[in-house]
Amino acid sequence: MDAEHLISLAAQRAEELPGATRENPFGPDWDVYKVRGRVFLLIPLDRTGRVTLKSHPDDSVALRETFADISPGYHMNKKHWITLTPGPSLEAGLVTELVTESYLLVVEKLPRAIRPVDPDTFGRPSS
Repeated sequence: MDAEHLISLAAQRAEELPGATRENPFGPDWDVYKVRGRVFLLIPLDRTGRVTLKSHPDDSVALRETFADISPGYHMNKKHWITLTPGPSLEAGLVTELVTESYLLVVEKLPRAIRPVDPDTFGRPSS
């Protein structure tokens, strides 16, 4: 996957998520996606194609060991954040899934009264 496609795919998925907003708190060179004021995705607009997002610590280790294009979070807590870089090991479905998972990790830590979705059922087929 090339840089433009990675950034576009991650941003598109983030914009689809309920309650997600895009801000530029670090200036015009960074798009920062938040839900209820809490960050779940960072995209530097420097043409490197890096995408940084939250990940469960156990998943972070497994993802880094499995995919050559996933590394510890760039300039973030390496335990809770991962960075995706353009490359052949990333597929569209994986990127979409990781953005959604990052969003849900933030949502589940929010007080129930302000959650835009139920993190236990969002995106899962109803029975």
